[in-house]
Amino acid sequence: MLVFTHEAFRHHVTPPGHAERVDRLAAVERGLAGLAVELRECPMADEADVLRCHPARYVERIRGAEPAEGWAQLDPDTFMSPGSYEAAMRAVGGMCAAVDAVVSGAVKTAFVAGRPPGHHAERETAMGFCLFGTVAIGAKRALDHHGLGRVAIVDFDVHHGNGTQDLLWDEGRCLFVSSHQMPLYPGTGRPDERGAHGQVLNVPLREGSGGAAMRDVYERVVFPMLKAWGPELLLISAGFDAHADDPLAGLEWQAEDYAWLTDRLCDFAGGRVVSTLEGGYDLDALAASVAAHVGVLEERGR
Repeated sequence: MLVFTHEAFRHHVTPPGHAERVDRLAAVERGLAGLAVELRECPMADEADVLRCHPARYVERIRGAEPAEGWAQLDPDTFMSPGSYEAAMRAVGGMCAAVDAVVSGAVKTAFVAGRPPGHHAERETAMGFCLFGTVAIGAKRALDHHGLGRVAIVDFDVHHGNGTQDLLWDEGRCLFVSSHQMPLYPGTGRPDERGAHGQVLNVPLREGSGGAAMRDVYERVVFPMLKAWGPELLLISAGFDAHADDPLAGLEWQAEDYAWLTDRLCDFAGGRVVSTLEGGYDLDALAASVAAHVGVLEERGR
């Protein structure tokens, strides 16, 4: 399988004490160590891909917000530093390259080890550490560039993927599924948020409910929906902040829960799966969870 990453992700620097920090990339690399993966550099995104989800004025606003030194604060917890724009564009570029590789049949599975994350970025709003809607842009790449008819996104980050939902609300060719702790930031993700075509499925989980509750709701609700949808490609917003050791939430998952969920998700779309990194803020838990997740992707992608 392929793993896309780039040194530019180390140049997106957040203020001291910020959860979404450069050290996360080293933790991901520890998780990948020893796995039989082929590393590739994330290219810069083609702006035309970004414009499938964000208007040009927003892209220009983000480009112009990057400071020459220090930090620019876009909202209470979203920052840019010198190098942040390139990092965000390479995260998108890596996602699109991974989609290209899987759709072309070159590989069955791929993982994008990029930062900043993307699933909170709305059409014209940077928020929740996110600048561009990476996974949504990848879905539009598969649909509009490659001509796929049905794509699915599963977001198992502990926080609701409000940005992905916003960007794809009117996209009838893409099923969006988000499991997330509720109540929790950003306050969206109710079951009655269904999308313009009924193609959004939100699965709120209670704090402390653990991996058993997650497995149950995926078996009863999510997997039947995926089977009925019949996607040609499955994309994953892989946030690992539902782990029991993560400081930002409390779903109490373990690394083996990510392995189980990843394995089951690979049963769909003929096993054609592209995953991109979202959250995960305890470094040891992040490394262990990435090892579990990508280890399964590698095995299923052989």
